[in-house]
Amino acid sequence: MEKLKIASAQFENRSGDKEYNLSVIDRLSAKAAAQGAQVIAFHECSVTGYTFARKLSKEQMLEVAERIPEGPSIQKLIEIARKNQIVILAGLFEKDEQDQLFKAYVCVDQNGLLAKYRKLHPFINPNILPGNEYVVFDLLGWKCGILICYDNNIIENVRATKLLGADVIFMPHVTMCTPSTRPGAGFVDPKLWENRETDPTSLRIEFDSLKGRAWLMKWLPARAYDNGVYVVFSNPIGIDDDQLKNGCSMILDPFGDILAECRDFEDSFVIATITPEKLTQAGGSRYLQARRPDLYRDIIGQAHKPEQKVVWLQPKSS
Repeated sequence: MEKLKIASAQFENRSGDKEYNLSVIDRLSAKAAAQGAQVIAFHECSVTGYTFARKLSKEQMLEVAERIPEGPSIQKLIEIARKNQIVILAGLFEKDEQDQLFKAYVCVDQNGLLAKYRKLHPFINPNILPGNEYVVFDLLGWKCGILICYDNNIIENVRATKLLGADVIFMPHVTMCTPSTRPGAGFVDPKLWENRETDPTSLRIEFDSLKGRAWLMKWLPARAYDNGVYVVFSNPIGIDDDQLKNGCSMILDPFGDILAECRDFEDSFVIATITPEKLTQAGGSRYLQARRPDLYRDIIGQAHKPEQKVVWLQPKSS
């Protein structure tokens, strides 16, 4: 494996406006390529928008969703990748031949689709079905995996993706700044976003608090460190439907250290160079070798009925 330059991007998407969102993906991809990036990753549902989907019927979801890879947005992503000579990862709602709906994330280059992943733990719309497989693929000499947002909260998913060979895991999100049972969680007032030029300090305090980045730092570095993987975290900035998101798109190394992070309020990206030697230097590599699955194989594999609750998405009690 050779050194690889990866960009992680953030931007303020528009709900359901694929043409606009793809134009931003094009613009940021061109800039990243000009700065030497070979790969650029965008957030969950960066093509379609995300949070607005909680209000849509199945018929409306089918209007937004596309087939992969023949849909127009995938073909446009391939065109953008070809024009800018960069690999692109981006997300959208997918529909199959039976009009089943999924939350998808794709990787494309100038020649076409390299990988497609379906979110294992979707929740934004009840008509979206969960994916049923992990995805590990070759990318410029590196083994890469994908886990979308909530998928990363279930630590077994990250470990399984690593055990399947992934040395880089792309983790596209639309997260932070929502209520939860954990202390310090909550929405951030959209008025702070409107006033970000005149009062950036108040907005940054909220974004960096336990509503946002401080919560992220509780677990994201651990996913990288425990599994000895590079993590590419991408997240939107600004208003997504009626919620404010705080960006913080970043790239972490197998030591759990942040190599690069978006720290402004703009549509932007950061670039980091990943190197193969860290994969074996970091403790995660040794811990994987020291595992004793004979102790916990039956424990982890015992029957279990999945139950997924998202506090901020629950209907309010009367």
